[in-house]
Amino acid sequence: MNPAASDIWTKLDSSNPPGDKLNAKQPFPDISNRILFAIDSEKKRHILIILTESEGGLDDRNSRGLTVLTRDLRIHDKEPERYLDIECRDSAGYPAFDIIGLEIAKELSKAHYPPAEIVRRILARWRRFWGQIPSEMLSREELFGLCAELWFLCHWLIPSIAPLEAIVRWRGPYGARHDFEWPGRSVEVKVSSSPRGRIHHIHGLEQLESPEGGNLFLYSLLIREERGGQYSLPLLISECRRLLDSDAEAMEEFEATLVRTGYSPAHDEEYGKIMFRIAGEALFTVDNNFPRLLPGSIAGGIPPGIERVEYEINLNNSEDLIVARSASEFTI
Repeated sequence: MNPAASDIWTKLDSSNPPGDKLNAKQPFPDISNRILFAIDSEKKRHILIILTESEGGLDDRNSRGLTVLTRDLRIHDKEPERYLDIECRDSAGYPAFDIIGLEIAKELSKAHYPPAEIVRRILARWRRFWGQIPSEMLSREELFGLCAELWFLCHWLIPSIAPLEAIVRWRGPYGARHDFEWPGRSVEVKVSSSPRGRIHHIHGLEQLESPEGGNLFLYSLLIREERGGQYSLPLLISECRRLLDSDAEAMEEFEATLVRTGYSPAHDEEYGKIMFRIAGEALFTVDNNFPRLLPGSIAGGIPPGIERVEYEINLNNSEDLIVARSASEFTI
């Protein structure tokens, strides 16, 4: 929880507003003075956003645990003014509610969109995560794996084909054999932060099997974890969202797929501390010359009692198998 938000809620919780009144305080005055945290007589928490005369309101009762109303409220002896009132009806959602408030404040400070649109977009993004916030963060291996998939999605697929088609091809989070699949081709995405170079972990004998009637490629991303790095998981997610901003259907599909990866924006503060830079990337064709084990590679089959086979491959000396070093060199 944001410490500043926690302190404000503690102070507000000790107050007792009578009747239909609200007690409110500014949570992020250094970011935006248009947002207030407030509490009502039933101790329900609210986020209030003041509206100008020309700004539209919003009513939204579709978000689980949240409601949004446009209300006329009076502060002390001032004339009534219109506010967006976001009420959190579920105390289990308080940590997420604080993050939502901070996101709204940051967007208000940018002034790229009117308040109602800012709230609509942020709540639409959170709707899928509400009530599904995992208690555990992604492991480092999972985090970097997701970063690699997002990088391939943002830098190879979305710029080359229709945004919705790009997202539909992202099949790994749904349990598919390969991370990206479409008729005639599949791409398995691997990431390495090893100082030894392109060393990749392979999960099982089927992971590098070619799709039936098609070709398999392996996308290799090299990263270096550095405090001064340019990228993090939250930044890559934001980059994808910017690319999809004008396609509502693609954005909806992206958010639905993202939630299946185990990612939650509730942990963005910690994820944002893990910064890295891109040290290299390449797309390899996976053919008979590619270093791999397949179900038929073990004479007589896997011995009884062995349930899983994992191994590492070294692609440092497989330059002849590289078919592209950027999306512009490869026909998606």
